Amino acid sequence: MEFITIFTIISLSTVFCLVLKNRRLIEFVSVTAFLAVFVLAVSVAVRVSVAGVYTPNKYFSLDSLGSIVMLLISLVGLMAVIYSVKYLRAETAKQIIGFTRVKQYFIFLNLFSLAMFFAITSSSPIFAWISVEATTLSTAFLISFYNKPSSMEAAWKYLIINSVGLLLAFFGTLLYFTSLKMSGGFGFVTWNNLLSNIQSLDPAIAKIAFVFILIGYGTKVGLAPMHTWLPDAHSKAPVPISALLSGVLLNVAFVMILKFKVFTDLVVGPAFAQKLLIAFGLFSIFVAVFIIIGKKNYKRLLAYSSIENMGILALGFGFGGLAIFAAILHMIYHSLIKSALFLSAGNIFLKYSSTKIHNIKGAFTALSLTSVIFMAGFLAITGAPPFGILFTKIIILSAGLKNFSFVSIMALFLTAVLFIGFFKQVTNMMFGQKPTEIPMEKEKFWLIAPPLVLIFIALILSFYIPPFIYNLIASAAANY
Repeated sequence: MEFITIFTIISLSTVFCLVLKNRRLIEFVSVTAFLAVFVLAVSVAVRVSVAGVYTPNKYFSLDSLGSIVMLLISLVGLMAVIYSVKYLRAETAKQIIGFTRVKQYFIFLNLFSLAMFFAITSSSPIFAWISVEATTLSTAFLISFYNKPSSMEAAWKYLIINSVGLLLAFFGTLLYFTSLKMSGGFGFVTWNNLLSNIQSLDPAIAKIAFVFILIGYGTKVGLAPMHTWLPDAHSKAPVPISALLSGVLLNVAFVMILKFKVFTDLVVGPAFAQKLLIAFGLFSIFVAVFIIIGKKNYKRLLAYSSIENMGILALGFGFGGLAIFAAILHMIYHSLIKSALFLSAGNIFLKYSSTKIHNIKGAFTALSLTSVIFMAGFLAITGAPPFGILFTKIIILSAGLKNFSFVSIMALFLTAVLFIGFFKQVTNMMFGQKPTEIPMEKEKFWLIAPPLVLIFIALILSFYIPPFIYNLIASAAANY
């Protein structure tokens, strides 16, 4: 019942945004809808933590990992919508966008969120694939939101690369379906159907299928070398959309890979998928780190940081054991912190009207609260204490020392290099003489509150994990 209620609320919000002609009503409906969805998502997560997999009917099912991702979608989505209200008003005041564009923004933001909820709750691999593809279509408009040539180029690049990647993922999905054919299974195919019949799958086909899945959904995750769309898309989209893309959409796609990894492990053993995840994970970290060092756009800087963190996740699930628990916790931290970084970056953009690092000087003077949040986010995402990412990285890399010592040592070296490169870029923005043309104004509460809330939650979770969330993480680690 909760799933239907969530889908109904977001669908109604979309319809209201379409027909309403009053901006305040559109904003109120959107914020209220996401607040209600967040409350329902917490309710579902608590239910799953107590009772296990929640399957209200044959069309929808949610396990522990799915519940975690649903919580992240609803929380980051709520903060992004709240932030969007003031952010878009500021852009309207600068005559960058008009009312029609604002209407379209909220419509597609609702559709984007709806597609992510469908993807994570669908009991069918096909419907999950359709939903992930729907996220591509809905966000393509949001990436091209400003209608500039560079934005249009980024949107087309995003659309083409991700569509090709998801086509490969669809082919991989169909290869897994051959296990059902061999067992005489037809009709509405669910994840459980595949699990029950997966032993009938030919091991060679299973290996080929997982390669297609990893490359296909890995494109959506942003794993290198399939990552080329990600920096362009995240840097050109409005910052609340960048927060959702980096903070939650990458996780949704990663969950799809993990679901098929379970099937592959049962057929050919865990070593095959582990080695692939480790290889893609290390290469993603390598690519991200050495591009970050010379990056001159702070939104692209954050985008490449997402690639690095997806690489860390891949290593965690590849190493196995305790590293999986740490990887799931790392996923939570990354979602909260990276979303906060993008939202605080939006405040910097509103003040300086530029995403170029060399144009941002004296941010601590011009935007004191925003700069504190941005610096805290930088320290958190790079693994500085007291934030929990320090411990998740240590656990993940320690877990790989026994069997994959070279990979762990190389990843540790790369993350140290990343800290140095990231630190250099951030300090260039924060310190120095503020340009005289940048006015001194009081920072708006509703542009500060959302990233501050996300950073605060990440900090609290670094010291205390609520029992129901701990149960979800432990259960997900046991199953994946």
